[in-house]
Amino acid sequence: MSRIPVHLVAAARPNFMKVAPLYHALAATDWAAPVIVHTGQHYDYNMSDAFFADLGLPEPGFHLGVGSGSHGEQTGRVMIEYEKVCLKHRPACVIVVGDVNSTIACAMSAAKLHVPVVHLEAGLRSNDRGMPEELNRLATDAISDLLWTPSPDADENLRGEGKPDTAFECVGNIMLDSFELLRSRIEAAGADIDLDLPERFGVMTLHRPSNVDDEATLSHIIDGLTHIAANQIPLLFVAHPRTRERLTRFNLLDRLTDAPGLTVLEPLSYVPFMHLVTKSALCITDSGGLQEETTYLGIPCLTLRPNTERPVTITMGTNRLVTPDTLKDSVTEALSGAWPTGRRPELWDGATASRCVASLKRFLDRV
Repeated sequence: MSRIPVHLVAAARPNFMKVAPLYHALAATDWAAPVIVHTGQHYDYNMSDAFFADLGLPEPGFHLGVGSGSHGEQTGRVMIEYEKVCLKHRPACVIVVGDVNSTIACAMSAAKLHVPVVHLEAGLRSNDRGMPEELNRLATDAISDLLWTPSPDADENLRGEGKPDTAFECVGNIMLDSFELLRSRIEAAGADIDLDLPERFGVMTLHRPSNVDDEATLSHIIDGLTHIAANQIPLLFVAHPRTRERLTRFNLLDRLTDAPGLTVLEPLSYVPFMHLVTKSALCITDSGGLQEETTYLGIPCLTLRPNTERPVTITMGTNRLVTPDTLKDSVTEALSGAWPTGRRPELWDGATASRCVASLKRFLDRV
């Protein structure tokens, strides 16, 4: 049996973690030839290439090399470059993941060329159209041919938007397949981290425009973080390139690097980052993926956002939404043990990739 080409689009850190188990599962079949398309949206080594090495992925079949830019510039460049790839190397289908600009860009280019589009992590909604990611999610789901959802709430969102049940399938959370794939390496990664870790610490990430693009907002958050690190628990701040640039621009970086109990780190690849998360007492974040990982691991997660597209991490898991004003009290609550222990949602079991492969085979046999 000849293998059919299936494009897997990767652009940002969470994409790589979702692509990896699906790539390996497809490569193990006798019918699929998975090809990674790296758009280059994240171009920092620790934000992209290192994840390929950690996750056992080959070099991308195609590297679009798009880099940074405004939303319009980035989306437009990805559309232009991926259209060229599709015209010259037409796949049987393209699988896009998550909600970044590359997700909608590649979906749009493929759909206009009548290449079937599959959206992994479909149906998530924050109901906040001020978030660029929400617009990407809505548009991608609207034009995709097959929608893979991570949880029942995503199914209900799609039904509410008029999608028939035949258009989507709940496959579970593929992010956790990557964790299980690398669990032994994650647990052993301590020797690879050049840090004198305190006995108890928190992990912090921050990158969303609503938190880092306004100087007053970012300064207010830093006030809370420096207080927490000095008085409640040491913090490891894994600084996203975007956040570090804003901190530097606003002359705020020294307030973090000079703060007692607070260590600012460069971006980490997946294995060492998840080692720190598994050892942490709590996580403070505005990331979507970390909300899921902490729920899976039973670690308190304090999400600095007014909403989340992953409400299952709140209704079932260890995640709670906080504000800069409530952050310190929430840390006190988490450290005292008065925090929900939560439970893992159904199908968050490390076997999502196999369900995706079976679903894709059924889908491609029909089209």
